[in-house]
Amino acid sequence: MNSKKPYLVVILIQTIVCGYLLLSKVAFDRGLNTFVFTVYRQAAATLFLLPFSLIFEWKNAPPLSFITLCKIFLFSLFGITLSLNMYGIGLNYATPTLAAAGSNCVPAITFFFALLLREETVKIGTIPGIVKVAGIVACMGGALTLAFYKGPHLRPLFHLFKIKGHQAHGSNGKTWIKGCFLLLTSNTLYALSLVLQVRLIKTYPAKLLLTNLLCFTSAIQSFAIAIAVERDSKEWKLDWNVKLLAVAYAGFVVMGAAYYLQTWIIEKKAFWVESCWLEDFIVFCGERAKNRR
Repeated sequence: MNSKKPYLVVILIQTIVCGYLLLSKVAFDRGLNTFVFTVYRQAAATLFLLPFSLIFEWKNAPPLSFITLCKIFLFSLFGITLSLNMYGIGLNYATPTLAAAGSNCVPAITFFFALLLREETVKIGTIPGIVKVAGIVACMGGALTLAFYKGPHLRPLFHLFKIKGHQAHGSNGKTWIKGCFLLLTSNTLYALSLVLQVRLIKTYPAKLLLTNLLCFTSAIQSFAIAIAVERDSKEWKLDWNVKLLAVAYAGFVVMGAAYYLQTWIIEKKAFWVESCWLEDFIVFCGERAKNRR
């Protein structure tokens, strides 16, 4: 049973993330600023994790060296802050379906970085090696199919969840290319962070406190970006509607709970498992995105 725990946890994480993708897109359609959203979600996650970090790990946590703090700052900047903000901008430039398809490339990119950093090996002549390569091809093929093939909607399954929204302004070639570039960059940073997180956890093994520090650092970095881009106080206001719900869900459930669980999985060196399970839930999210058009 213990050997199956990472797989069960990954299913839970991706279910949570799928709900986040749908809920956040609704909030964006209702006018929630993507930069402001990132700030609030990271701040909410920090507040949510703080008491748990102090109660369970503060006394036994290893000391924070200057080098570790620098690693946390850089990891947070590239793996969380820039990745999340680029994804939000890219989602506005491209279609939601393309954003979902881009996430399907994460397993392939993760595998490439794992090979490059010698965290993963592949022997082409063996069955495991052939399966890994076939999986990479399937990932890329699935991403291209989901992005470019316009088949029938799965209305019998999804008509109850139909959401009205505006068309992404990725209707012309230039904005579509911008969206592709931003989404690809975001997914690349995220994939790299999955691999590098293995080394970061070895440096600082207090998982709860580490997750809390990453969220806190990312919140400050995201605030610096958001305040430079959006200074209209009205954009920072949250009412009792889907915007507040999206922030609470993303902060408390996704970053607070799911990100900690992801850290636990990666500690087991199962980052490859974590990235591969994206495919199954991207099908659902991608179909929901198609139904929005």
